[in-house]
Amino acid sequence: MLCRRPAPSILFTAIAATVMLLPWAINGLPGDDGRQPPTLGAPQMVEQPLPDLGGGETIRELHQDVPFSMVALTADDLTGTTARIRARQDDGSWGPWYDAEPMEGVGADLPGPRGTEPVFIGRTTAVQISVTRPATAPATGPRPGDSDLPDDRPELGYVPANVEQPFGENLNAVLISPPEAPADLLPLPNAATPPGQPPHIINRPGWGADESMRCGEPRYDSRIQAGVVHHTAGSNDYSPQDSAAIVRSIYEYHTRTLGWCDIAYNALVDKYGQVFEGRAGGMTRPVEGAHTGGFNHNTWGVAMLGNFDVEPPTPIQLRTTARLLGWVLGQSGVDPLAAVTLPSEGGSFTKFPFGAATTLPTIFTHRDVGNTECPGNAAYAQMQLIRDIAARFNDPPGPEQLAESLRGGAIFAKWDSLGGMNSFLGRPTSPEASGAGSTRYVTFEHGAVYWSPESGAEPVTGELYKAWGSLGFERGALGLPTSAEIAEPLWIVQNFQHGTLNFDREKGTVTRVIDGVPVELPPAPADMTPVQLERFTPPVNPV
Repeated sequence: MLCRRPAPSILFTAIAATVMLLPWAINGLPGDDGRQPPTLGAPQMVEQPLPDLGGGETIRELHQDVPFSMVALTADDLTGTTARIRARQDDGSWGPWYDAEPMEGVGADLPGPRGTEPVFIGRTTAVQISVTRPATAPATGPRPGDSDLPDDRPELGYVPANVEQPFGENLNAVLISPPEAPADLLPLPNAATPPGQPPHIINRPGWGADESMRCGEPRYDSRIQAGVVHHTAGSNDYSPQDSAAIVRSIYEYHTRTLGWCDIAYNALVDKYGQVFEGRAGGMTRPVEGAHTGGFNHNTWGVAMLGNFDVEPPTPIQLRTTARLLGWVLGQSGVDPLAAVTLPSEGGSFTKFPFGAATTLPTIFTHRDVGNTECPGNAAYAQMQLIRDIAARFNDPPGPEQLAESLRGGAIFAKWDSLGGMNSFLGRPTSPEASGAGSTRYVTFEHGAVYWSPESGAEPVTGELYKAWGSLGFERGALGLPTSAEIAEPLWIVQNFQHGTLNFDREKGTVTRVIDGVPVELPPAPADMTPVQLERFTPPVNPV
């Protein structure tokens, strides 16, 4: 005759898969705790001339003892010139080729050197550059030395490109060694910010802008009438730790090498959803940038880090870009789904002559008005989705948006391994939130997943979830779950840091066991849903 097993009196153990969580998904946002952001060192920038380049394709190999990870090309004229760049890997092999796209329509439309977008290639000491020039192009020469520069050059420590100076026929490679970002600079991107609240923005001090390099004061427009989407081209293969240094390097390249006085874009968004303030002057003011030649007046430009000719932006990058534009345009009362008529400022950077009245979507791309393919075909195909998300800026995030906001963390990895939307937990119903101490959690239709560095990420659901909630969640005597449910013939057991919860299949009761002492808990109401105290306080994500 079968008999029922007694209530367990020992801690059950379970082997759970270890899930790594990115540091930026643990430590939160820089500045949220009142600390000053860490100081970054200055990027090292070395220009190496590429002499004796004739017509057709030429491949040059450059070496430098100091490791570098970004490369750009400059010349007095890049017309008809294309370039590709690849880096030597640690094993001695060569990595993939990346196109170095000319920055057409970006920056000052003045005499001076033209440049490509700086290409992130990963840390290396050697690079190959393939340059293709028109068959009739004259051979390149070295860049003039300092003795050729005018005596009245500005006291900036460098010579801006918009200062009149002689330029010979030249083409130079700019090797950039970005500073390595400290771990505590890395923020937690959250695409599921509350309705009407912008994504977290890393300000200029946060990513280490050296304000002494800027020349002149910010220029303000009367209002913002439209947003413009760009990409920075180059590699998409960068880590969250690289992004701030990439932005810092773009700033110094735009300012020092090309002489634009500041970074061209109003903001930049990486593939992890991190948002960086661009041009100085204030994110809530109509700062005129230098991002879209002919249409910089009364527009606001955001660049997505990466190349999107073939590969689309990541979902969190796309959504964060859209929400950023929804916030910026909303401050000016602009409908992201509407159209606007803008007069062209003319110049060599745009296909519209001076004064031409041009009707455009209120969120358009660089290629819509400029002689460029920016932001790439794959990003261009997502423009209507960007507009739709921007227009819903004040709407609560849906399950898909919440799920995307979790991507990259241990909670998402656990939920996804269980089946995601089709799992027993169902769809997410909240963004990731903070519990006691280092605890993070997300609620779902049929339960929740809790994580801490000590316990890992584990689901709680059903009657055990209700019972655990009635005992105070992670603040109660049991602490956090350390396993998922363990099915026994007559019991369903779940381990916690300081004990177990045990559901009796026959009686429908839950027994708590701590230090070998079982206590049967009173039944929870059938319609009870556990509610964390933090859920009554919406997460705050200040700019």
